[in-house]
Amino acid sequence: MPIKQTIVTGKVPVHIFTNDIEAQAKRQLENVSQLPFIHHHVAAMPDVHWGLGATIGSVIPTIKAIIPAAVGVDIGCGVMACKLNLNANDLPDDLSDIRSRIEQAVPHGRTDNGGPNDKGARKHPGEEILYFWSKNDINKTLSKVIDRHPKLLSRRVNTFNHLGTLGTGNHFIEVCLDEKDHVWIMLHSGSRGIGNRIGTYFISLAKKEAKRWSIHLPDKDLAHLSESSGYFFDYIKAVKWAQDFARANREFMMTAILKAVSISLERPLEAEEEAINCHHNYVDVETHYGKKVWLTRKGAIRARKGDLGIIPGSMGVKSYIVRGKGNKESFYSCSHGAGRAMSRKEAKRRYTIDDMKKQTAGVECRKDKNVIDEIPGAYKDIDVVMENQNDLVDIVHTLKQVVCVKG
Repeated sequence: MPIKQTIVTGKVPVHIFTNDIEAQAKRQLENVSQLPFIHHHVAAMPDVHWGLGATIGSVIPTIKAIIPAAVGVDIGCGVMACKLNLNANDLPDDLSDIRSRIEQAVPHGRTDNGGPNDKGARKHPGEEILYFWSKNDINKTLSKVIDRHPKLLSRRVNTFNHLGTLGTGNHFIEVCLDEKDHVWIMLHSGSRGIGNRIGTYFISLAKKEAKRWSIHLPDKDLAHLSESSGYFFDYIKAVKWAQDFARANREFMMTAILKAVSISLERPLEAEEEAINCHHNYVDVETHYGKKVWLTRKGAIRARKGDLGIIPGSMGVKSYIVRGKGNKESFYSCSHGAGRAMSRKEAKRRYTIDDMKKQTAGVECRKDKNVIDEIPGAYKDIDVVMENQNDLVDIVHTLKQVVCVKG
């Protein structure tokens, strides 16, 4: 069995798929396990680490209630990967033009000086944004939610300008080679500003509900919305919209990236297989251990038997395309990445630009002080993470990036 530890102090046990977990994350898992609406057990993935509200790398089944802070504010965040009709020999020795064209094609991140990048959001709605807003039926549902919650989106048009943009932090775009030197494009992003706003707004409402009904919580960030609450189904509708937005965001970026690389290489590009596009911060209705539950995956991907998924490492190390084994104990889930081994602040304190250059040798990417918090040494060993989930997934492809654009 891949379960390494079990916590039994709460209403339900917590099954942990690693021995590498800090005390702070363990306490968070214990807190979640005490809640009365948790079903059967809580699962912690091999990349588990502390997060705001609920532990990153946790899978939480709930009955007739959802914890908005467990879903988080980067709703629908996930990874998309696409195998191209290229191999390593088709790439030039100097990859700087490919990186530059991708950076120009996809609004992203911050400047080299650490300040906001004017390209972090579009200044005007693009055609794809207007199409998404006018044609996607679920937008009508979101509009009704906004009508009932006028403070939810006070800057609606500007927020929609985030569609087709990467964001900041650990979001990335990579050109990778697999074990047979086939070229892949991989990207990581979510629902951007609109998802953040939806998450923040309903987390605040959940806390107000807890205060209103004098609900005792082991952690105030574990405030929940129950199905009997007047806010619950508005939250569900908004979350489902944000998840749809996040998936579309990745699709629009992938289209822009393929066009940029095609221009750089002066040749048409095609996907050899259907792209993989999976959330790792989301909630959905699923059936587990005989009950229909709201299943929250916070930093975990779905890994039912046969499901294809993506487990990225960090800039400078390997990533994996995997196929799920359908492990019940993990609620048919696996890790969403390597997982942080230290905070961003600690990474900046511990590492230098020289360290960054050494650890990303051979990768065309930024190597300045403002990306040191994303240095590979700030993350767990991806090989250990993968070994700890060999009962959860099979490895289909091993990827190594040659270009990395950071948010």
